[in-house]
Amino acid sequence: MSVADFLRADHDTAFSIEVLPPVRGKSIEQVFKTLDRLVEFNPAYINITTHRTEVIYREISQGVFQRTTERMRPGTVAIAAALKGRYGIPTVPHMICSGFSRSELENELIDLSYLDITDLLVLRGDRAKGENRFVAAEGGHTHAVELCQQIEDFNRGVMLDGSLHEPLATQFTFGVAGYPEKHEEAMNIDLDIEYLKAKVDAGAKYVVTQMFFDNSRYFSFVERCRAAGIDVPIIPGIKPLTSLTQQALLPKTFHIDLPKELADELRRCKDNDSVKALGVEWGIAQAKELKAARVPSIHFYSMNASASIEAIAKAVY
Repeated sequence: MSVADFLRADHDTAFSIEVLPPVRGKSIEQVFKTLDRLVEFNPAYINITTHRTEVIYREISQGVFQRTTERMRPGTVAIAAALKGRYGIPTVPHMICSGFSRSELENELIDLSYLDITDLLVLRGDRAKGENRFVAAEGGHTHAVELCQQIEDFNRGVMLDGSLHEPLATQFTFGVAGYPEKHEEAMNIDLDIEYLKAKVDAGAKYVVTQMFFDNSRYFSFVERCRAAGIDVPIIPGIKPLTSLTQQALLPKTFHIDLPKELADELRRCKDNDSVKALGVEWGIAQAKELKAARVPSIHFYSMNASASIEAIAKAVY
C-alpha cells in the first residue's frame, strides 16, 4: 500500500515524522538515534528531506578564489533505502526542483525505482543563498507542478529524450506542500490555493502542510481547499518550539505567525528549557485537537526536536 493509499484509508490518526540526512561527512547514527526513540509510536511513514547544491567560492591562494558546488546534506536516496531496510517503515524521500536539472531528477527516479521506493514528496525547494528570487537550475524546473508532470510521464514510460518504455509496474505516487498561512511568494491565499490545485490536478495524491501553531489556520485552509475542489488528504505538519531564538527565526524563515497566547508565553520564557516545556505543552494541545478532528496523520518536523516529539507522542498516541 502506498502512503497515498494509506492516508485515504479509514484509520485512527497516524504518526509520521520528517528527518534530515546527516551533514556531509557525518554518520547516519544520529538519524538512527532520533528514530530509535520514536519507532515505538509506529510511524506510518518517514520523510527524508533533500537539499540543493550550493555554489561556494574557496580561496586557493591569496586573492584567488575557485568556484565549486557542494551539497551540505547529500544522500537522500541512500538514507531512504537504509531506513526502509532497518525499520521496515515506508520512506518518503523529497524530490525538489531547486538545484537539480530534469536529467538529474530522471536519474534519481530510476535509482528509486530500482530500490522499490516509490513514495515521494514533490517540492520546488528554496532559493539559492543570496538570491532574492527563485532561479531554476540549468535544464531544471521553475515550479513543482512541472516536476509533478515529469514524474507522471516517467510513470507512463515517457523519458526526457522522448523514448518510450513499458510503464512502471509499481508507479510513483507523491504528495506536495501546502501553506495554511500562504506561501511567501504568493500574492494572496486564493492564488496560492489555485497553484496547489494545479499540483493536485498534475497527479499529487495528498498535501502536507508547512508547520503552523494555530490550528484554526489549518482548519480554515482545509475548508478553502475543499471549496476550490481539492479533495485529497491534507496532512497537518507541526513542530514543537525548542529554543528562545525561534521567537524571531520561525516567523522570519517560514513566514508564519505565532498566536498571541503562545507568543505571550514564549516572551516569558527565560531559557531554552522553559521554551521546550512550553513547546511540549502547546504541541500536546495542538495534536489532541487535530486527532479529535480525525486528521489522517499528524506529521512532525523533527529537527532538534526529537525529545519534545517523543513527549508529545506519549501524551497523544
